[in-house]
Amino acid sequence: MPCFCYHEKLTIAGNCRICLVEANGALVVSCAMPIVDNMRIFTNSKRVRKSRESVMEFLLVNHPLDCPICDQGGECDLQDISLTFGSDRGRFYEYAKRSVDNLYCGPLIKTVMTRCIHCTRCVRFITEISGAFDFGVLGRGNSMEIGTYIEKFIFDELSANIIDLCPVGALTSMPYAFSARPWELSNFESIDIFDSLASSVSLNIANNKISRIIPVLDESVNEEWITNKARFAFDSLNVQRLNYPKLRLNNKLIVLSWPVSFELFISFLLAKPLLLVDCILGHFIDVDTAIALKDFFNGFGCSNLSYENSFAFPTDLRISYLWILQLCI
Repeated sequence: MPCFCYHEKLTIAGNCRICLVEANGALVVSCAMPIVDNMRIFTNSKRVRKSRESVMEFLLVNHPLDCPICDQGGECDLQDISLTFGSDRGRFYEYAKRSVDNLYCGPLIKTVMTRCIHCTRCVRFITEISGAFDFGVLGRGNSMEIGTYIEKFIFDELSANIIDLCPVGALTSMPYAFSARPWELSNFESIDIFDSLASSVSLNIANNKISRIIPVLDESVNEEWITNKARFAFDSLNVQRLNYPKLRLNNKLIVLSWPVSFELFISFLLAKPLLLVDCILGHFIDVDTAIALKDFFNGFGCSNLSYENSFAFPTDLRISYLWILQLCI
């Protein structure tokens, strides 16, 4: 029985027996052993330490030695446990490391499945938390792999949380790849504005730019999960962002000042019959901006407001804030 713990580093791989303890003279897996009367437990005996060292040795048999180029470097649980329980040398000098083909999980999740240690955290999250059954364990023994039963993309709004769950560099963030290291980031706690839940998040800043957004533990709101939109929406702040108003003239974009752009906008708006003016809101806009736009157009006597139809992510949680928006309107 593998453990279902996301925080304790000793239970990085419950089914790999890294959390061994000595109970009544026998080595048992602590996360799967019930407590009984008169049980004597030793968590730091010489036998326990030697057993954990052996488990770490087998975990690193097939693990690639690419820590310097791994995005998990600095946050890898395997590095910490190897430092604490690992041996100072290896004995598999002539052993050919196993290689596994990478999965395609879309443009958001980067996979290097050769690093996978089969802790099954991602499988259990997708199955038990997200409620999807497209992710599982294939094969047995040395042929065991983590992946989808058939080649398909996981359409789940919470799927990117497996990036945080993965204790090694098998599942990492694609937009964050090779952009910064954890010790280079400045953290600022904030909230997610893309749905009505207001999830607690942490903004990781590098070189005055948001490099990634990760969840913050909040048991009363979002526990420790966030949606894919909350995690990756920061790309709109860095990639193809319009910092200045532009006017398309003869198929060329001309940069305008803000006062001139407002004057042109008002003149174009008043030159048309208000019944023919439509305001279309993008699917990444927040509720406060939507209400401000509604008040602005209502001031001119126009009430033709609608949301843009987008089928790029058919399972996103827009309904969470669209319902509140309709109440406000």
